[in-house]
Amino acid sequence: MFGLRSLFSTDIGIDLGTANTLVYARGGIVLREPSVVAIQAGSKRVLAVGAEAKRMIGRTPGHISAIRPMKSGVISDFDVTEAMLQYFIRKTCPKTQRMFSKYFRPRLVIAVPSGITDVEKRAVEDAARAAGAGEVFVVEEPMAAAIGVGLPVGEPQGSMIVDIGGGTCEVAIISMGGIVHSYSVRAAGGDAMDDCIARYVKRVYNLLIGERMSEMIKIELGSAYPMAEEKTLEIKGRDIVAGLPRTLTITSEEVREALKEPVSKIVDAVKYTLEKCAPELSADLVDRGLVLSGGSSQLRGLDKLLSDQTGLPVTTADDPLSAVAEGTGMVLKEITTLANNKSMS
Repeated sequence: MFGLRSLFSTDIGIDLGTANTLVYARGGIVLREPSVVAIQAGSKRVLAVGAEAKRMIGRTPGHISAIRPMKSGVISDFDVTEAMLQYFIRKTCPKTQRMFSKYFRPRLVIAVPSGITDVEKRAVEDAARAAGAGEVFVVEEPMAAAIGVGLPVGEPQGSMIVDIGGGTCEVAIISMGGIVHSYSVRAAGGDAMDDCIARYVKRVYNLLIGERMSEMIKIELGSAYPMAEEKTLEIKGRDIVAGLPRTLTITSEEVREALKEPVSKIVDAVKYTLEKCAPELSADLVDRGLVLSGGSSQLRGLDKLLSDQTGLPVTTADDPLSAVAEGTGMVLKEITTLANNKSMS
C-alpha cells in the first residue's frame, strides 16, 4: 500500500500566510501565490485565486469580491480558505493523484502562528481536510522558519528566530528540538505596515490610497533605520476634500515615520522574548545572535535597528520569504521517513 501511495500521492508542505501562500512538494517550492480569492457575491462561487485574484483588489464590480481569507495568520473566512487550499492542492498534485484522490489523499504539513488558539488551529486542520487533504500535521511558524533557514534546532544550545510575515511577527528561542520561549504579535506584520502608511498619507496629505499603493510605497521607500541614500516616490490616490484623483511626492523619511508603530512592536517583541530567556541561552545568543525571516523582515535597516537595540548580531535569511515553506518541507521528509520505517517494521 505504501508503494502505491508513493507512486500516486504527493505530500505537501504549506506556508499558509496572510499575504502569500507557498507550497513545498517534490523536493522544493512549487507554488507562490498571494492569499487572495475572488468570489461571486451571493453564491460564493470562486472566480479566481492567487495572483489573478490579487489584481482584482479594489477594481471589482459590485457582484465580485476579492477576499483575503486569512487575517493575522488565522482563518477569517472558513469557506473561502477551503476553496483557496483546494485550488493550491489541485494545482500541486499530479493528474494521477487527482484521479485516485479518494484513495490517495495528500498528507499536509501546515505552518501556523505560535500564538494560535486551539480553536483557530482546529479550523486550519478542518479547512485542509475539507479541501482534500488526508492526514494534517501542524507546525509552529517560528519552528518551521528556524528549520528552513538551517538553524541547529536539535542541539542543546539556544537559537533565535524572528519571523515577520504579512499578518504576524513571531519571535522564538529554540533549543533541543523545541520552542523554549515564543512571542507572537498580530499587529506588527506587513499588513500593519501598509495600514500605517495609508493612515499617514490620509492624515498628512488628505489623500486616500489603496492597498496596492501602500504596499508599493513600503517596498520602494520603507525603512526602519536612516539610510545613506534617502529616496522619493510619486504616489497617486483620491483627494478627500476635492474627491478627485491627485498625485504627490512622498519621501523615505516620511515613510519611516509612518512605520514607527509596527517597527516598535517588533523591537519590543524581541526584547520581551530575550527578557524571558534563561542565562545559559542568553550566553548562546551573544555569539549566535538572531536570524530574521519572513517577507516583511526585508524592511531596510531592520537588522541594524534590532542589532542596535539588543546588542546582538542580526542576520537576514538568504531567502526570507521561503523559510517557513522550506521548513514545512523538511518536517514533511521526517514524517515520510517515519512512515517508511513503520511500514518496513
